[in-house]
Amino acid sequence: MDKTYLEELTQVLQKDDRLVNKDGKLLKTRITEYSQNLDNDLIKLLLANKKLRDFFFKDIEGTLVFNQDKFLTFVHNEAFLADSFTAYKNRIGLAVDRKDYITEHNEVVLNWPYKDCVLEGGQDKEDQKRDEVFWNETLGADQQDVLLAPKVITGFKKYDKAGEHAVTELTDKDNLIIRGNNLLALYTLKKRYTGKIKLIYIDPPFNTGNDSFNYNDRFNHSTWLVYMKNRLEIARDLLAEDGSIFVHLDHNESHYTKVLMDEIFGRSNFVDEIIWSYGTASGGRASGAKPVNIHDYIIQYAKSYSRRIQNKLFTPYSQKYIDDWFKYSDNDGRRYRRRLIEKSGSGDATWKKQYLDESPGVPLTTVWSDIKQVYADPRAYKAGMENTTEIVKGFNGQKPEELLMRILQMATNEGDLVLDYHLGTGTTVAVAHKMNRQFIGIEQLDYGKNDPTSRLKEVIDGDRAGISTSMGWLGGGSFVYGILMNDVNVFIKEVEKANDSKVLSGLLTTVLSSNFLSHRVEPSLVESNTFSSLPVSQQKSLLIDLVNKNKLYVNYHDINDSSYKIDSNTKKINSWLQGRE
Repeated sequence: MDKTYLEELTQVLQKDDRLVNKDGKLLKTRITEYSQNLDNDLIKLLLANKKLRDFFFKDIEGTLVFNQDKFLTFVHNEAFLADSFTAYKNRIGLAVDRKDYITEHNEVVLNWPYKDCVLEGGQDKEDQKRDEVFWNETLGADQQDVLLAPKVITGFKKYDKAGEHAVTELTDKDNLIIRGNNLLALYTLKKRYTGKIKLIYIDPPFNTGNDSFNYNDRFNHSTWLVYMKNRLEIARDLLAEDGSIFVHLDHNESHYTKVLMDEIFGRSNFVDEIIWSYGTASGGRASGAKPVNIHDYIIQYAKSYSRRIQNKLFTPYSQKYIDDWFKYSDNDGRRYRRRLIEKSGSGDATWKKQYLDESPGVPLTTVWSDIKQVYADPRAYKAGMENTTEIVKGFNGQKPEELLMRILQMATNEGDLVLDYHLGTGTTVAVAHKMNRQFIGIEQLDYGKNDPTSRLKEVIDGDRAGISTSMGWLGGGSFVYGILMNDVNVFIKEVEKANDSKVLSGLLTTVLSSNFLSHRVEPSLVESNTFSSLPVSQQKSLLIDLVNKNKLYVNYHDINDSSYKIDSNTKKINSWLQGRE
């Protein structure tokens, strides 16, 4: 890998004796002063280095223009001289131009520690997090470039009613399920799908302290915001000009997310905040003195407010409404009400019959209390009070198909492409499939028998759950499954399934000679004779500890590296994904 910009700039600036003290340490204040004065010698130093020239200068019709702001931002970032790793203060608040938290300006953005960083967000199991690295967007530019470069997808399989098939090609009409880190998968899809997604729905971790976002450190809130920002930025690129994104949250982070999305999507592209009132004030949630929380928030933004798809929806009249306002017509036995349509100049009214069976219903509001949540055992709840057509497949919090159906009805039409990169057990893609929408789903956790792939197979076979009856669903269709290639995960799975000391000793040899050995391990300290004397359980634990879990997935530009043993068909499909047919 090339030297980082940090190392490169340090070495270049140290060539100028004016910029260092007697100990050879760089003088930040003097570098700042010379930069602000456009010092000739400083500019010449930067121009003489191609990497720094490309980074700090902009070519405008053949003339190189020094980006002074970018240079000063880099220098003032305390990580440049080993003070801190982020340009943002250690508190969260509204600010303008990354500066003051108290402002009289009209535009505000949300600032927080590490905002100028990327968090990979790797996760192997729902209850397990690895030690993450924040890559600063300026200081860690090289690392970010590698991190966000397209990755290799492998293990392609196609599923339809006839079962599982090999995949020889992909087309724009294929439905996709991708297993792996969602940030890396989104950037891998960027070349093929930018501007093509009509709807993105995500149900991310709510950051409650009890969910899968278990970064339990003092920067937990900031970490969550970085995690969301990184993904929302690429999500915006993927949206079509008439597309929308719906983000499903609760009170823990919804208000911060609204301000964050104002910044990313533009305040003028905010569409609505939907209140999903999913339950009743009963059971465990009713204990305690404060009001019972029975709702979530669903925030909708458009890529372009004026161009968005927004289909008008109606909900049925309540029985009370029907009983109060409608009567049977003596002529035909149909329910109706009289509706005043105009008044003549003499004051006489003109009335018209409005028949119930011809009325679309009540216009959809932003409060949805008619769709109930899904429970693990629907038999425990009375019909009509809770959702009794679905059973929780993977975890509490699974969203009902009816909820996703309404969102898809609002913002898509048949044939449109839908994306969910927090797929969970697959409600979004199950509903999209039944509603004749194309879909892409991304999930990095494996839920076993409750995995989204298992659920989609049931959908293809004609399952009767959720919206199947109302949609007249009989089954059919297909989807393609693929995995982000990661040698680390392959190794870990081999360790987990091994139960023989001889096999594990062989895996020790593998990891000690691999490129994913943790940088914190000195290979010579791991002696094979000591390892072989350990119980199998301890051998497995040690092998997992030896692995650098932050090892990047296989980059697409390494696809022809013979050491990865990638077959020609996989290369062909990945080439198509990267627009290189």
